[in-house]
Amino acid sequence: MSDSLTAAPTALADSVAVQVSRSVKPGCEAEFEALCSQLTEAASQFAGYLGANLFRPGEGSPADYRIVFRFADVTALDAWEQSPQRAGILQAIEPLLAAPSQRQRLSGIALWFDLPDAPAHPTPPRYKMTLVSWLALYPIVTLVFLLFGDWLQLLPLLLRTLLVTALVIFLMTYVAMPRLTRWFRFWLFAGR
Repeated sequence: MSDSLTAAPTALADSVAVQVSRSVKPGCEAEFEALCSQLTEAASQFAGYLGANLFRPGEGSPADYRIVFRFADVTALDAWEQSPQRAGILQAIEPLLAAPSQRQRLSGIALWFDLPDAPAHPTPPRYKMTLVSWLALYPIVTLVFLLFGDWLQLLPLLLRTLLVTALVIFLMTYVAMPRLTRWFRFWLFAGR
């Protein structure tokens, strides 16, 4: 189960995310989640913060949590990761963990390939990410031109391109890719 701790409806080309998986000791889940909320609140005060998601473990599975922080660029993420605010909260989280945290930094197209119930999964091979991205992109672009093509022809090229790409990237990031990643997980993450 995912909780969007905070969300910003922005998809930037330079955006970067860090995914941290943590295995929590039994009985420490409530305290851990409270500290995760504090961690996210602290992160939201930093320039370039785009949002965070907390993914809780499924029923009957080990207490493996995953939290994804998104920032506008690497500089913003580095500022957060080197902050004393983050270090203090992480120090409080450490005794609640059954195993060391696993951390993975994601950027670019890899941000689209995110499985909420698969903590710390490796990124799929590029050819698979490219094919699944194309499977999402082709119908979206076709639909945009089918629905708005006549209207778009009336606009100057730069404005038309701006509107089409903004709509397409929004639909890819928030509608198509989360679904296609789940639907094709058997192939994207085969043997991983």
